[in-house]
Amino acid sequence: MSKTVSRFAPSPTGFLHIGGARTALFAWLLARSEGGEFVLRIEDTDRERSTKEAIDAIIDAMSWLGLEHDGEIVFQSKNADRHNQVIDQLIESGHAYYCDCSKEKVDAMRESAMKEGRKPKYDGTCRERNLGPGEDRVVRLKAPQSGSTGFRDMVKGPISVENSELDDMILRRSDGTPTYNLAVVVDDHDMGVTRVLRGDDHVNNTPRQILIYNAMNWDVPEFGHVPMILGPDKKKLSKRHGALSVMEYEKMGYLPEAVINYLARLGWSHGDQELFTREELIKYFNPEGLGNSPSVFDLTKFEWVNSQYMQQADPERIADLVMDFLAREVGEEEAAKVDREYVVKVVPLLQPRAKSIVDMLEQSRVFLVDVSHLHYEEKAVKKFLTSEAKAMLEELLVRFEAEEKLTHDSVEAILKGYVTEKGLKFKDVGQPVRTAVSGGAPSPGLYDMLPVLGKAQTVARIKRAIEL
Repeated sequence: MSKTVSRFAPSPTGFLHIGGARTALFAWLLARSEGGEFVLRIEDTDRERSTKEAIDAIIDAMSWLGLEHDGEIVFQSKNADRHNQVIDQLIESGHAYYCDCSKEKVDAMRESAMKEGRKPKYDGTCRERNLGPGEDRVVRLKAPQSGSTGFRDMVKGPISVENSELDDMILRRSDGTPTYNLAVVVDDHDMGVTRVLRGDDHVNNTPRQILIYNAMNWDVPEFGHVPMILGPDKKKLSKRHGALSVMEYEKMGYLPEAVINYLARLGWSHGDQELFTREELIKYFNPEGLGNSPSVFDLTKFEWVNSQYMQQADPERIADLVMDFLAREVGEEEAAKVDREYVVKVVPLLQPRAKSIVDMLEQSRVFLVDVSHLHYEEKAVKKFLTSEAKAMLEELLVRFEAEEKLTHDSVEAILKGYVTEKGLKFKDVGQPVRTAVSGGAPSPGLYDMLPVLGKAQTVARIKRAIEL
């Protein structure tokens, strides 16, 4: 059995979106799970719509997701001579021919066939005319007119099409450029691709491409077609559902391993397991686990998966990401004023609740802001910073100032001791203190929060709350 070589072949007419990323992931897992190679080809033959910006974005997205490819990136536009060479071979072997039928003439053929209840296709007018090259002439594949062309789809099972249903498709346009189906076959053959996993919008192309393989007497790869992703309303995935470019999710603070995990589970399963390490995905992946029905994109589930990875991540790494996102917001010079080691201490307090790095940064502001800029929510102030609370905070302030250093145990001793001494409930004390140090924003437990804030900042915030 030959070594597995799979590929991802995006067109750089736009950024890499979530559907394309899932296709790339499945193709990557197919290769890695079988110890094979994964190759990347940029299909940039549409010169008007292909852009360098889109090419760079695709490469950046693949890199961020960790879907590393083997060998050099292949650019399809550089293979035009090779494509035309193969077309010439097909003409010489009698498997292709020149055709001078105009577009209007072909349209008329199809319209006539439809009226007569036949398949609307090119009728083979030029099949046996033995035309040579000439102006406005295309090259067509001389497809078999009887029998059938079939393959076993890795996802959908056996698929077969009667050859009478297929057209003598164009291989070379009148301007001399090869068509998509021809170029794909030549590139996949030359790159040694043995297994092709792609979106099911290509199912109809596969029998046509197999005819080219057969005409060239080349080995036909194994094909698999993955169903599309739908929005929650079961309609085609759109931006309002979450059909954003991959790097938009990076900007939203998602972790790449969470994106990989969610996409892997969007149409593939291994028992009831939800969370997978990259190593587990490679170990367990099998195309037989791919579903044959469209998958539904669930942003709530996506956020949950990311939150699980946020909780498990190394605080040092999350702190670096928070610092990076802060620099994007306020500039590197301003962000450099924030003590990274302080952020490392803050992160574990927020990991249980943060859904993303953006969310983490938002929740960490209460720690990062200086007391003079701490925002106090009016509703919280009215409810918890009452005249009774002021006296309570003044007494607690003395006790906090008396401590050399705030620790989990010392904060607990001060607050529980005060509650017991005054015959109060903890919420009677905890809520005013929490409002005093956080301004009323959601925050971790006081026993954890105050030691990280430190004595100086805790004391300063309580003093400001007293002034309020």
